[in-house]
Amino acid sequence: MGSIAKKILQEHMVEGVFEVGKEIGIKIDQTMTQDATGTMAYLQFEAMKMDRVKTELSVSIVDHNTIQADFKNPDDHRYLQSVAAKFGIKFSRPGNGICHQVFLERFARPGKTLVGSDSHTPTAGGMGQIAIGVGGLDVAVAMGGGLFYLKTPTIVGIKLTGQLTDYVTAKDVILELLRRVNVKGGRGKILEYFGPGVKTLSVPERATITNMGAETGATTSIFPSDEITKSFLKLEKREDQWVEIPEGTEGDYDEIIEIDLSTVEPLVAKPHSPGNVVPISELYGMKVDQVAIGSCTNSSLKDLETVGALLKGRKIAPHTVLAIAPGSRQVLEQIANDGALGHIVSAGARILESACGPCIGMGFAPKTDATVVRTFNRNFYGRTGNKSANAYLVSPEVAVAAAVYGEITDPKKLGPYPAFTFPEEIHIDDSMILEPPADGKDVEIIRGPNIAPLPPFEPLPEDFNNIEVVIKVEDDITTDHIMPAGAKILPLRSNLPEISKYVFEQVDPEFYNRALAAKEQGGGAIIAGDNYGQGSSREHAALAPMYLGVKFKITKSFARIHRDNLINSGIVPLTFVNPADYDAIAQGDKLSIKGLASALKAGTTPIIVRNDTQNKDIQVTYDMSERDRQIVIAGGKLNYVSM
Repeated sequence: MGSIAKKILQEHMVEGVFEVGKEIGIKIDQTMTQDATGTMAYLQFEAMKMDRVKTELSVSIVDHNTIQADFKNPDDHRYLQSVAAKFGIKFSRPGNGICHQVFLERFARPGKTLVGSDSHTPTAGGMGQIAIGVGGLDVAVAMGGGLFYLKTPTIVGIKLTGQLTDYVTAKDVILELLRRVNVKGGRGKILEYFGPGVKTLSVPERATITNMGAETGATTSIFPSDEITKSFLKLEKREDQWVEIPEGTEGDYDEIIEIDLSTVEPLVAKPHSPGNVVPISELYGMKVDQVAIGSCTNSSLKDLETVGALLKGRKIAPHTVLAIAPGSRQVLEQIANDGALGHIVSAGARILESACGPCIGMGFAPKTDATVVRTFNRNFYGRTGNKSANAYLVSPEVAVAAAVYGEITDPKKLGPYPAFTFPEEIHIDDSMILEPPADGKDVEIIRGPNIAPLPPFEPLPEDFNNIEVVIKVEDDITTDHIMPAGAKILPLRSNLPEISKYVFEQVDPEFYNRALAAKEQGGGAIIAGDNYGQGSSREHAALAPMYLGVKFKITKSFARIHRDNLINSGIVPLTFVNPADYDAIAQGDKLSIKGLASALKAGTTPIIVRNDTQNKDIQVTYDMSERDRQIVIAGGKLNYVSM
C-alpha cells in the first residue's frame, strides 16, 4: 500500500522533488495555534496585510496562559478572540481544553496536513494526519496560503507486534522508543507505525505515542486511519470525515524499528530529559512529594476513566499531593457524568483547569527539593516552576500508584487492572468554540498595553566584524534553557522587549546585560554543542536573541524547529565543519566573518570564521536550502514574504 506519510506528503506537494534530504513545499490544509505562541503568530499575520486566512481550517486555542494574575493574559485572550473573528479563525475559549486534545477530538482529519505553533502538534498523527510543529511565523505564512517547506524526511517504520499487558500503556511504548533512540534519534525522520499491534491501540493511545514522539526530534509521527479511527470519529459525531488510509509494509520504509508490545514494561524518564529512560523497578521505594496527571500526553477520556477507577475507594498518601487536569471540557464533563470524577475528588486530588497548567510551569509548582511524578512529556530543568525539583515522567497508572503509596512502586499493587471501553455516546458541546463571522472587515482588533509592535528586521550585512561570543553552552540545550516557560515569563510572549530580559536566565543571569552591551558594539554570537534548541517550538527562543542583537549561532548541530525559527528571525545558523573546533572558541572571544552575505547568496561553503581574540581561523558550514539562504539575507521571513 505504501508509506502513509509519503502518500499524504506527495498528495500535498507543490514544489520540489520527493527525495530524502531535498526540500519540498507542501500545501497546508489546517493550522492551529495556542495562546503562548499564537499572539506573536497573529501579530506576524497582521504584518502580512492579509484580509482572511486561506486554509480549509484555522483554529486558535487558549490553553497555556490561563493564570490571570494581572491584565496581561486576559488582554491577550481578547486580542486573540478579536483576531480570530476578523480573519476567519475558529476560537476555542479559555477552559475548553488543551489545544492538542481539543484538536484531536473536534478537528483532526485523516489524510490532511496541519502545522501548529506548538511542538506537540504531531498528536494529531494518531488520527492519520501529517501534523508538524513549527514556529508561529510558519503558521502565519500557511494561514496566508503559503507553502510549508521541509527537507524530505527519512520515513522510519515502527513495527508493533503483540499486545500490551496489564498496567503497561501507550506512554510506556513511547518511553521504550525514547530509551532506544534518545532525544535526537528522530531528527530528519517521520516515525510511522504499522504492524498487528496497531490494531490493539485506541486513537487516544496512538495520540499519546505521536505526541511524545516529538521528544525524539522527529518531524512528526503517524498511525494509519482504520476502523478504530472511524469508531473514534463516530463517537465525536464526525464519522463523515473518516477516510481509510491503510498501513504500510516493511518494504515501504527506510528503516525498521520493531517493538513487541507484550514485552514492554512500565518505564520512567528520570530528570532532566525525556530520553533518560529506565525500568520503573529501578526506582521502587523512592519517596514522592507531588503527582500530576494530565497534559496533552495523558489527559484523554481513557486516561482519566482509568485513573478514576484506580482511585475508587482509595486515598492519597499523607505526604503526597495529587492534581489532575482533564485534557478538555468534553473529558471533564464525561468523567463528571459517569462518576469517575467523584472517585478522583474523594481520593483527595486537586482538580485543575482543563489547560496545560503545570506542564508548562503554570501553577502547581512543587515544594523545595521535591520529587515529582508527572504524566507529562517533558521534565527539563526548571520546567516545574521550581529549579530544585526533580521530575519523573510516567504513565497515569504509575502516577496513581505513586500518589496512593507515596512512593514509586509497582502499579500492580493497585489490584486487577480496570478494563476501559468507550461509551456508546458522549455529549458533544462546541459552544466554547466560537465561529468567526462570514465577513470580518468591521471587526476591531483589541490590543492591550502589553502587546508591543514587532521590531524591524534588518537585512544581512556583507561582513560581521568583532562580534562578541555572548555565551557558550553545551549539548542538548533546550528552548526552555534559552527562553524559559512559567507563569512569570509566558505572559510576556507578545512583548519582545520585556520577554528578552529572560533569555538564558536559567543558564546565566548576566546574559541579558552582556548581550545588550555587545549589541551596542555591533552584535553578539552564540556557541553551542549538539542538538541545540531541542524541545518547544517557541520562536521567542530565536526572536528574543535577535532583539538582543545576536547575529549568528555556531553549533555542532541544531534541532529542526529552532533552526527554522532562527532562519525566520534572520539569525544565521552555522555549524562547525570540525566539531572539535567547538573547543577553539571561548565566551568573550571576538569573531569576524568576511563576505558572509555573498557566500550565502552563492551557496559557498565552507565559510571562514576568524577568532580575532585567539588569532585562529575556523571553518563553518550551514544546512540551508537556497530559499532558506534568501530568507536570512533578507533579514528574516517577514521581509522575505514582503519582497
